Amino acid sequence: MLIMLFVFGVIAAAAAMATISGQVNTYTCPNYVGELFGLTREDTPFLSAIGGLTGGKRADATLFSWQTYDLRTAAQNTVVEGAAAPTAQGRLRSTAFNVVQIHHEAVDVSYTKLAATGQFASTGGQTGQVGVTGANPVVNELNWQVQQMLKQIARDVEYSFLQGTFVNPANNSSARQTRGLIEAISTNVYADSGVLTEDAVLDLMQMVWENGGIRETETRTIIVNAGLKRDLTDIFITDKNYIEASRNVGGVNLQTIETDFGRCNIMLDALMPTGTLVVCSLEQCTPVILEIPGKGFLFVEPLAKTGATERSQIYGEIGLEYGNEMSHGKITGLTASTSVQS
Repeated sequence: MLIMLFVFGVIAAAAAMATISGQVNTYTCPNYVGELFGLTREDTPFLSAIGGLTGGKRADATLFSWQTYDLRTAAQNTVVEGAAAPTAQGRLRSTAFNVVQIHHEAVDVSYTKLAATGQFASTGGQTGQVGVTGANPVVNELNWQVQQMLKQIARDVEYSFLQGTFVNPANNSSARQTRGLIEAISTNVYADSGVLTEDAVLDLMQMVWENGGIRETETRTIIVNAGLKRDLTDIFITDKNYIEASRNVGGVNLQTIETDFGRCNIMLDALMPTGTLVVCSLEQCTPVILEIPGKGFLFVEPLAKTGATERSQIYGEIGLEYGNEMSHGKITGLTASTSVQS
């Protein structure tokens, strides 16, 4: 246990020091030898399952909308013979909307850093080549930094699509913010301050099903973080001796469970709030992107020269279309019964 805590401490310390503000050069970003491991999760299961950064729909404005409609409640609805035409009826449509959010980043790498691929640092700091043997896995610093920035943007999009709060400002003094799935859900809400139970999950699924959601077998999905995922496993698999199964949705491999409302995917997502469970009709969710003419979406382009560096910017605008919010549901305020013990 002490070893585990020590490792967690080292990782936390490394993560806290990982951001370079400004220029990447031989002093701010020294080279090392050996295999290069990432400390941060790079997976974005929700974004990947609904189309990723290369899929989805195109918008032609910063605000985009879609429509919903419903049918009247089913009834026997009888009439007598020879009756006159009944009173005319029609169905009202309603609109839902969201905005594309700007993701704008930059990288700046000095000429020296690009050239000095064989200059290594010791554990004590930048010392040039001092008894160090081996290879530097990063042979093009600019490309490597751009790749990591794209991964960071994907994580930011995943966070925004789940936890984003809606802002459509009246002017350019503040930024547009896309509405995430959790905020979008307003009808099927189950507030619970306790530990997750089978009844709570099934009650929420029933609410969603009765409002027209989770009707597609392949895309019926529960989204949770780690603690609630363990609770779901205990409730629906371990306690019922259910044989674990999985399916592939949009390139994402998801575990499945059997429920009263059919087989349901479980999506484990590190960017979900720890006390929130979402039941989602994935087929209604898609990314919406605003393409810049002649450049496309999420493009990399060089910036003007201001010195002996290579500077590039990465730019893209993207938002979430979540369909009919009544096709999804959420439980908030949960406490996972299975938490990591220190």
